Amino acid sequence: MKTNREPNRLIAEKSPYLLQHAYNPVNWHPWGDKAFTKAKQENKPIFLSIGYSTCHWCHVMAHESFEDDEVAAVLNEKYVSIKVDREERPDVDSVYMKVCQMMTGHGGWPLTIIMTPDKIPFYAGTYFPKTSKYGRPGIMEVLTQLHGRYIEDPNHITEITNSVTNALQRTVMEKSKKRLTTDTLQEAYQHLAKIFDFTYGGFGEAPKFPMPQNALFLLRHYHFTGNSASLKIVEKTLKDMAAGGIWDHIGYGFSRYSTDDEWLVPHFEKMLYDNALLLIVYTECFQITHDPFYRKLAEQIITFIKREMTSSDGAFYSAIDADSEGVEGKYYVWDYEEIYEILGTELGELYTKTYDITPQGNFEGNNIPNLIDQDLEYVAREHNLPLVVLKEKLEKARAKLLTAREKRIYPHVDDKVLTGWNGLMIAALSKAGKVIGNTEYIQMAETAMNFAQEKLFLDGRLMARYRDGETKFNAYIDDYAFLLWAYVELYDATFFLEYIKSARNLADQMIDLFWDGDDGGFYFSGKDSEELIAKDKEIYDGAIPSGNSVTAVMLTRLGYLTGETSYLDKVEEMYYTFFADVNRQAAASPFFLQSLQLMENPTKEVVVLGKKNDPALQSFLEELQIKFIPNITLLVGERPEDFSNVAPFATEYKQLDDAPTIYVCENFACKQPTTELDKALKMI
Repeated sequence: MKTNREPNRLIAEKSPYLLQHAYNPVNWHPWGDKAFTKAKQENKPIFLSIGYSTCHWCHVMAHESFEDDEVAAVLNEKYVSIKVDREERPDVDSVYMKVCQMMTGHGGWPLTIIMTPDKIPFYAGTYFPKTSKYGRPGIMEVLTQLHGRYIEDPNHITEITNSVTNALQRTVMEKSKKRLTTDTLQEAYQHLAKIFDFTYGGFGEAPKFPMPQNALFLLRHYHFTGNSASLKIVEKTLKDMAAGGIWDHIGYGFSRYSTDDEWLVPHFEKMLYDNALLLIVYTECFQITHDPFYRKLAEQIITFIKREMTSSDGAFYSAIDADSEGVEGKYYVWDYEEIYEILGTELGELYTKTYDITPQGNFEGNNIPNLIDQDLEYVAREHNLPLVVLKEKLEKARAKLLTAREKRIYPHVDDKVLTGWNGLMIAALSKAGKVIGNTEYIQMAETAMNFAQEKLFLDGRLMARYRDGETKFNAYIDDYAFLLWAYVELYDATFFLEYIKSARNLADQMIDLFWDGDDGGFYFSGKDSEELIAKDKEIYDGAIPSGNSVTAVMLTRLGYLTGETSYLDKVEEMYYTFFADVNRQAAASPFFLQSLQLMENPTKEVVVLGKKNDPALQSFLEELQIKFIPNITLLVGERPEDFSNVAPFATEYKQLDDAPTIYVCENFACKQPTTELDKALKMI
């Protein structure tokens, strides 16, 4: 294993992932014309490696192969090697991941692609050991064999690249003559109910991901249909996840996924997007059930985000690594004796018995604190303690353990600021602040939005990433969609009309740059961005909802809020564009289906005229804000002319008797205005 004293070309980059490889003996290039020109001039294939800085198996492959002189010698002699941070270039990652899945039937990171200088792959895979083991071919053999084939049998390589190109062309979707209907909503619910894990919550089998977009769809399904099973599925999942090791019981925050069915052993990496989306789910579940358990979890997520993932500028970091000191989970797990050393005998015994801490351990000889199958009321009775006293003691223990843990070597933090993921957290904080009634959360959201507006635009164009003073990469559809979501939620929390004006400007730019004028839907990259070997248009939700999914929901909300029917027309067209894909796998696009839930159910547009500091009006608005009513829009202004730049239709409305005046409309048909706030609440 070796690290060079002289850096390679990656030293000039800002990506934490690329900088991790800047001292590899491999002569890495960043993605760019120089690398492709060099490959053409020297007639060398390209070795493309895609990953991210908090990826465990990326670290493993780096240590085994990219720090190894023998592997580096082969790569430097026979290939032009390119490193890509998938979080900076999700467009590149998306296209080549699709190729990997087509060629091998699976995908993941690190993503390994071998391709021609024209960027067409002829081999794909994920993790490779240095030499063959685990039933996997070794990278040394793969590199040698493929280079030989590339030089000696170019016709065979051409056959493969032609088949890849043809396969990519076949994935291009054309608009259907059929439209999605409410039948699709029912199919999605039935599929989610079918794959629901009644024993441990969640969906499917291990590895189990939180899948917050499933929960968001199901909460709305419950709201619109009254189907209590939808709510029970969500509640079971949220409570079981919060009991498991996927939830950090010491420092809070959710890890990326569980390696087992019962949520015990996580992949310890913590992502900004997971915690943002789960914050929204726990907040909405609190709105519906009024169970303080969900509010407490939401507040604890924010405590974690504020302490560990917020920059001094108020923006949010991307991820925290699973590894510290080269060992996955080392920062988070506990030795049985260590607990007693920190807490003492009495508190140590109480904590170990409550949180499944044993001498033999529950994870590779160590312990992951958890409350799986635990009942705190039973523990309180066992120790002859009132429940409130037990909780106080456990909180005291948690605080002591956190203090002790903070003395350990902290995992690597990917501190780049990604526009889209920051948008998700701004949206989540806005919603939580509104529902819980905590203005500090809204202030956090506003600070982050101010950062985005100051640092994430170049010459009016939204960009994808900021780090170390550099704003770079044209933003992708996800960035536009998620920031649009942030504007809409921040408006809902503050009723500051400037956020709606900004949302409209962003939506209009998004439509101009990404909309497919022929077949509808939004491309992943804008028309002013680099052209890759395929144009992607995603509708299926992964760990995060797709850009088209979020765009459809936000344009629906924005259309009803502002009266801009062209936004609703775009969404309507998307029901034809994505008919085939969504109809084939309805439950694979649950976030997209939220827009259909809104479009296919009655919506109420409420216009409010009056002074925001009027106590009665404030009380009225807060009453609506804390309720879960996804099919309502609230347009609030002090004078009709306030709406001229955001919702021109409302400039014709008048305030009655100089009192707060409420207009309640349903599907753009308005009832008589009223100044009686209680009457207005009943109408809504």
